[in-house]
Amino acid sequence: MKSIKLILSFFLTLAASSMMAQQPEEMQLWPNNQAASEAKLFVYHPKITETPAPAILICPGGGYGSLAIDNEGYGMAKWYVKQGFVAVVLKYRMPRGVRTIPLSDAEEAMRTIRKNAKKWNLDPNRVGIVGSSAGGHLAASVSTLAADENRPNFAILYYPVISFDDAITHAGTKKNLLGSDINNKELVEHYTLQNRVDAKTPKTLLLLPDDDKTVPPINSVLYYEALKAQHIPAAMYIFPNGSHGFGSHETFEYNKIMWELIAQWLKHIEILK
Repeated sequence: MKSIKLILSFFLTLAASSMMAQQPEEMQLWPNNQAASEAKLFVYHPKITETPAPAILICPGGGYGSLAIDNEGYGMAKWYVKQGFVAVVLKYRMPRGVRTIPLSDAEEAMRTIRKNAKKWNLDPNRVGIVGSSAGGHLAASVSTLAADENRPNFAILYYPVISFDDAITHAGTKKNLLGSDINNKELVEHYTLQNRVDAKTPKTLLLLPDDDKTVPPINSVLYYEALKAQHIPAAMYIFPNGSHGFGSHETFEYNKIMWELIAQWLKHIEILK
């Protein structure tokens, strides 16, 4: 009878682990602030292992006016959790005239992940960030503007908005973040993120299509050059085509190759072992 109970307990543990890997844990980012109830975290847990897992914070794009949370959030999380990551999708608030809101949400998300390291069985020294398009601008902001303790250990940026120079930026992203201060030269400079790269900016992988008509590829090139000027390990893959916003879409011609390149890079920087 005792052996049967042990077997049942074993299979129940496996089933619970499987469910955790498939269904995200939803939680309020600011549980004590009703005005910020829109901000949420969706936490995907990998299969339970003895060794603490790496973690990744995922910031979808949407021009700081909306969120492409399916393609550039949940879809990505499902791949990362299969690689053994605790994958956390951030539903951050739109600025709506308060430019500090998205970065504030992202920093709190990084704090929350590391604060829950023991509970979620993750390694607080292997916490990365992923961002796409305007979410890439947010991820790069966390990499360059955040307090030291909230910076990620590595970053993966998909076709990110980096510069707020009118000649190469995505106009909607700039307008939605800066609002009435859009012509404030000091703020434009502050959020032109290749200028904010410093020695504490994390190792970064950039992924983008050559035919991006929404966010010019020069954004990624400038960020890559700034990383190399600081001697920060970085890699950049420019796919021949795919257009803006390919994210996790399987219809993206280089989808399989992209995931293989990401996995290789994560092994190279010793995040995946």
